[in-house]
Order: sequence, then C-alpha cells, then structure tokens
Amino acid sequence: MTYNFDAEIDRRGTHSVKWEYIFDNGKPRHTDLADPKYGAERLLPMWVADMDFRAPPAVIEALVARAQHGVFGYTMPGDSYYQAVIDWMARRYGRSVQRDWFVMTPGVVTALNLLVRTFVQPGDKVLVQQPVYHPFFHVIENNGAEIVSNSLVLENGRYHMDFDDLAAKAADPAVKMAILCSPHNPIGRVWSRDELTRFGEICLANDVLVVSDEIHCDLIHPGSAFTSFAAISEEFNQKSIVCTAPSKTFNLAGLKTSNILVPDPDLRAAFNKTCERAGLMGGNVFGITAAEAAYTHGEAWLTEAMAYIHDNYRFMAEYLAKNLPQIKVIEPQGTYLVWVDFRALGLDPARRKQLLMEEARVYLDEGEMFGVEGTGFERFNLACPRSILAEALARIKTAVDSL
Repeated sequence: MTYNFDAEIDRRGTHSVKWEYIFDNGKPRHTDLADPKYGAERLLPMWVADMDFRAPPAVIEALVARAQHGVFGYTMPGDSYYQAVIDWMARRYGRSVQRDWFVMTPGVVTALNLLVRTFVQPGDKVLVQQPVYHPFFHVIENNGAEIVSNSLVLENGRYHMDFDDLAAKAADPAVKMAILCSPHNPIGRVWSRDELTRFGEICLANDVLVVSDEIHCDLIHPGSAFTSFAAISEEFNQKSIVCTAPSKTFNLAGLKTSNILVPDPDLRAAFNKTCERAGLMGGNVFGITAAEAAYTHGEAWLTEAMAYIHDNYRFMAEYLAKNLPQIKVIEPQGTYLVWVDFRALGLDPARRKQLLMEEARVYLDEGEMFGVEGTGFERFNLACPRSILAEALARIKTAVDSL
C-alpha cells in the first residue's frame, strides 16, 4: 500500500470538531477527553463524518504552494477547476456535466437550506427517507416546512424503499420536494438504478422536485456501483438538482467547497438568486485549490483509502460476530459509515449512551438522531486507523460483558 492509513495522527490543537468537541443538546462544548494523557480512559471519537487520514499528498502540496504565494484575495474557480470536476464525473460515472450547471456553495448542508428556501414555501412539505442524515431535519424545519418520512424498511439485514408508501405520500400536493440521500447515510445503501428509477418516476409524476445529496458517491465498497440520479434519463437530469463535494471523498470538509449541479436554467436562475440574496459569491481560495488537485490527482489515494475502510468493516463484522453476536452490523455498500443494531441489548437510549460514552468511552452517533426509525442503533465512522477501531470494539465488549 502506497499510503499509510494506520498512522494515528494527533489532531489536538486543530480545533477538530471530531476530537476536541462534544455536542450536548445540539450545542458544541470544547473538551480534552480524547487526549492521550488519559490513557485507557481517553474518549475515542467515532462519530462525525470526517476521516482521520491525511488528505492526498497532491492536495497538501497544492495547498502549500498556494499558501506560499502569500496573497489570498477574492477568488473564483477557473477553467481548470471546472474541467477537473467534469472529467472526474465522466471518468467515474459516465455522466456528462456542463460547466454552466455549476453553482458553488460552502457546503452541501448550506446548499440544502438554500434549496428549500428557494423551492419550498413555509407550510409546504419535504419528503425524506428515515433513518437519514439528521441535518436534513433542520434544513426543512428551519425554513418553515414540514418533514414527511417515506421510512425505509429493514428486512433480513438489508434496507429497501417502500414504494407504495412513497407513492401515497408524494401524491399529497403539499409535498414539493424530496431529498434523496444517495448513497444513503447512515444505512450505507447504494441505491440500484431500478430503485432510483422507481423513486424518480413517482416523484416526477407528482411534480415533486428531487434534490439528490450525492456527497458520498465516491465512497463505494467492492461489489457495488454508484448511479447518479440525474444520469438515468434526460428527464431526471432536467428535473433534479444534484449536490456534490470533494469533502467526504478526500477529507476536505473544513475547506467548505461544494458543487451543486442544476441543469435546468430556470431552476438554476432561481437558486442563484437565493444565493445572491444570502451574500454567497465566489469561493474559498484553498477549497478551490484543494478540490482541483484532489479530482485531478487523488484517484489512487481514494482507491487505497476505500480498500482500507472496507477492511476495517470486515474486521469489525468479524469481531462482533465472534465476540458480541447480539450486536448486528448492517453491511455497507457505500460511505465510510456503518449502521449497527444494538436493540438486542434491551437498553433504552439513555442507558445505551451511558454504556458507550461513559463506560466504554467510545463516542458514537446515537441512532435516534436519524429519526425514530433509528431507535436502538448506533452509527460508527470507520475512516480511522485500525488500532483505534480495535480498541473501541474491545472496550465495547468489556462494557457489554459487564451488563
């Protein structure tokens, strides 16, 4: 392996949300509980979705070179930036993307807020598929809309869509938008072309705008293949908005650079108007630099990173099957996140959190935050050195054995 993903990188002093903060009732609180000085009592953070891996060397080199220039004035993406993204999507997904479709935003969640504000009126409804990435809820409710869940169904260790329920809910004229999570966070499903087609046909038949959050599209496990919603047909392409970013793929979340693809000129004009009203113009000089370098030179790094993450999943699945068979892992097809079923322990959410956070000293995302459908589950972030994963699993075993 060319790149070293086993190294534990000290993130203290970087104001890392993952390693230096705890969220209490939605509010960040600075902490040093993950400091190695606490030894076996240090907190192991495996919650928020960023990697504990260094970005691709080409990205670091490009950022250093740009920093050495020393002038950091207002910056716009140039031809080479757009071409890097266009070539990436054509090469990996066979999707032909045009330059004028791009709307740059400082993050996908920011874009989702602005999209709801643009295309959904207060009192209207937005459809999601719970359990799902919890900021979707804030995006909808903060803009005066109502959440409608076409809840996913878990059968035989695998989630699928309930299309009958989707058809019934999409038929409500108050449902104006559906936010598709593809690949799905937290369950790790990579939706098949047939599933996406049925989803799209139902939404379009009911004049429901599809916003496809594809931020995890590059993070695909062996045996699965990603299909972009908009690549299925020209009708889907023109009647959807796709949200992309290099942030999850290359661990660049702090550089706040996302590409929102809006092929329809009327939709794009409306969205651009909202962005202008919010004062969003230009881009982050380092985000632009990093994204171009990553899309141009980062593919080999990504291949090795995903191989390592997949091996982490296999290590985890084998460990739990042997040592904690009552805890079930939902096999991921995409993302570096793993959805784990703790329901057999029979613990209520408060007791489960106490067991993991205070006794095992492992910081995870509780399933309940992804919707009521997530009750009894936990989300693990496997984009970490295997030594941290192994220590976390051993601690969880000790805590569960003490019940």
